[in-house]
Amino acid sequence: MAGRIEDYALIGDLQTAALVGRDGSVDWLCLPRFDSPSCFAALLGDERHGRWRLAPVGAAAPAARGYRDGTLVLETVWETPAGAVRVTDFMPQRDRDPQLIRIVEGLRGAVAMCGELRLRFNYGRSVPWVRRTDHHRVAVAGPDAAWLRVPPGVHTFGRDQSTRSEFTVRAGEQVPFVLTWQPSHRSGTRRTDPQRALRETTEGWQRWAAGCRYRGEWHSAVLRSLITLKALAYAPTGGIVAAPTAGLPEELGGVRNWDYRYCWLRDSSMTLSALLRGGFREEAAAWRQWLLRAIAGDPGDLQTVYGVAGERGLPETVAGWLPGHGGSAPVRLGNAAVSQLQLDVYGEVVDTLELAYQAGIPMERQVWTLLRTLMDFLEQHWRDPDEGLWEVRGGRRHFVHSKVMCWVAADRAVKLAEATGLPAPVDRWRAMRAAVHADVLAHGYDELRGVFVQHYGGRELDAATLFVVKTGFLPPDDPRVVRTVEAVRDGLDHGGFVRRYALNGAPVAPDGLPGGEGAFVACSFWLADALAAIGRTAEARELFGRAVNLGNDLGLLSEEWDPLTNRQLGNTPQAFSHVALVNTAFTLAATQ
Repeated sequence: MAGRIEDYALIGDLQTAALVGRDGSVDWLCLPRFDSPSCFAALLGDERHGRWRLAPVGAAAPAARGYRDGTLVLETVWETPAGAVRVTDFMPQRDRDPQLIRIVEGLRGAVAMCGELRLRFNYGRSVPWVRRTDHHRVAVAGPDAAWLRVPPGVHTFGRDQSTRSEFTVRAGEQVPFVLTWQPSHRSGTRRTDPQRALRETTEGWQRWAAGCRYRGEWHSAVLRSLITLKALAYAPTGGIVAAPTAGLPEELGGVRNWDYRYCWLRDSSMTLSALLRGGFREEAAAWRQWLLRAIAGDPGDLQTVYGVAGERGLPETVAGWLPGHGGSAPVRLGNAAVSQLQLDVYGEVVDTLELAYQAGIPMERQVWTLLRTLMDFLEQHWRDPDEGLWEVRGGRRHFVHSKVMCWVAADRAVKLAEATGLPAPVDRWRAMRAAVHADVLAHGYDELRGVFVQHYGGRELDAATLFVVKTGFLPPDDPRVVRTVEAVRDGLDHGGFVRRYALNGAPVAPDGLPGGEGAFVACSFWLADALAAIGRTAEARELFGRAVNLGNDLGLLSEEWDPLTNRQLGNTPQAFSHVALVNTAFTLAATQ
């Protein structure tokens, strides 16, 4: 069976990513892109659905693992009675074919190793034909081909529709394995020097990480989050995925199992805000160009989510042959959120464009035209109900967070117009900003309790109402803000962390789905941010420290946390969670 969600490490090449378990098994990898079908899907089932395990014979768990400083290069050390070995896993950044390289290095004694490569293309459905050529094993199924290169002296053989390898590594020896994907119609594959690839990959990541400008006490957590966010960017286009995984459950055994391997405008915008704060501008410029291509056309056709190259068709289907992580079914591929109306994304996009301008990225004419087009649409539709930040499937409502983000769009558009002097209907935008503000105060605020609520006409609490202070919608000393922060802290508490919204024990939650979920990791960081804003810095720092510790041993955060079982839940690593960590760390640093 697959490991726990928190058992996995991330490696990637800025075009796709793999998850490597503590047991030395690569249980998830989609090739050649984040949103391509997988060749390893044991994460959503077991070894029958594809994996690549490489570990000492008889070993269950490593002695230690970690990333090389400032990189996405994973090192795992195994101790056995006969000796010790280190396995280094990485994916070189590429301009052609993706590769996964695993180097076994003897540290002490002589250790017997065993490898099992079980390729299963098309999300575990397609068993390839395998043949031997030179020092390669070549697996082919339909459009996919994978070439495994092993060094001379390593015995490989086929067994139970997998490729096995057996060898002994001694102190000072290195045994590299190189797995290369390419379209099956191409013959032959390029040769790679594993040591050179390792050196170049390490140096490339470390050069990038050296640009981090956060110098606070949580530097290691912030840098690991920024590296993780960088790893979720699709380099050829500038698109940024919400997570590299699909189908990981928000409730073990439940039905909340979504595919996050796509580019949400919201998540991408927030990721860019964190990278910009961290000192990285190149990604913002690339994402802005992706945005221009992806949403070109009628602003009324704006989608909430796109493929990594800007694809619009992402139909949601069920992978009925996959049992799901921990039996959590159905496993969904694609995402029906593509057809939802989520008005808050306009605010996130315009806010990010303003942050990019503040960071010194010039406002190009075509970007300004895009902004004006988005604002034209929003002026006409901000009063509409929508599915909101949480992508509810129980019907559209007037969500307070969505309205607040419409206010953000108008506010940042006005500020950009004033700063750039570019032509714009600034008076109309100011009028819209005032109208949205008044509307939220009139309909999104519960006078009886003195707090902002989830949606107009409702009484439910929602952690997203913390954005009334995060965005500057109201000043932090406003009593309505303070009471809302306190209400979220107390009313949405889940084992010391924060739920998205109250489930109230109902069989169907406000999002229209049955079952429960864990505490939403980003919401705990949002609360820490809000507590700092209202002057409760000590409380904010304490909560932030506990939320940071929700990461696994490598500092990776999933979407949710179950305080009852102390388990991570949801897709991992989750951009939303790491974005919130970075932004709150900067907020707390400013209070010192």
